Amino acid sequence: MYKLGFIGVGNMGGALLDACAKKVDGSKIIIADFSKERLDHFNSKYGCTAASSDEVAASAEFIFIGVKPQMAKDAFDVISYALAERKEKPVIISMMAGVEMSRVREMCGIECPIIRIMPNVCAAVGEGMILVSSLDADDRLDEFAEFMSESGKLDFIPEKLIDAGTAVQGCGPAYVCMFVEALADGAVKCGIPRAKAYEYAIQTIKGTAALLEESGKHPAVVKDEVTSPAGSTIEGVEALENGGFRSAVMSAVVKAYEKNVRLK
Repeated sequence: MYKLGFIGVGNMGGALLDACAKKVDGSKIIIADFSKERLDHFNSKYGCTAASSDEVAASAEFIFIGVKPQMAKDAFDVISYALAERKEKPVIISMMAGVEMSRVREMCGIECPIIRIMPNVCAAVGEGMILVSSLDADDRLDEFAEFMSESGKLDFIPEKLIDAGTAVQGCGPAYVCMFVEALADGAVKCGIPRAKAYEYAIQTIKGTAALLEESGKHPAVVKDEVTSPAGSTIEGVEALENGGFRSAVMSAVVKAYEKNVRLK
């Protein structure tokens, strides 16, 4: 019996495996993926056991499902028999966007505990924002939180809020990257070399996020502290307001949320 099993170790599944391997020895992790290269990578890196998806389903205590939502039915068709044959039911951890826990349980074909997570790419560096909901898994959540602790911050919320939350933490890294690019482009236009422009932009965002988190100050308060009367910052703030910056960001979140809802 393995502690953790992963069905799908692509970008997100692989990032979570990297995090979990800091807490669970690789010899206690079994993985399945269509890519032999990925399987060999994690076998070499952590000593994980490469196997078929039904072997993962038959032998892991916690099973991460890291397949695309449109591939969910086919994936569960392969593993449902192995799940049904088990004496002790595993905990299924789904990271499939738009697939509710009731549907995951239906595809499992058995009454096993379900944990639904929506991680983001920042989990790859231990700074993820992971949204968590559960179905009949309350007695396993402390254990889950322990082996997930190196992936970033976990937030346990009702499932009905996951679509909205994902529009921020799941899609947000793309928006932040666009902002970094825009800051750097502006700096380059003003004469800063490209490499330095990215360095300045990234460190500024990193530092500002740390300041907000550690000080507990409202973002508007920090903005006001930086914005001196008749200074250069207020000129930039005015340009952002004239360009509809706030409205554009709000619209991006709402559009992403509406798309999440349509995925169901």
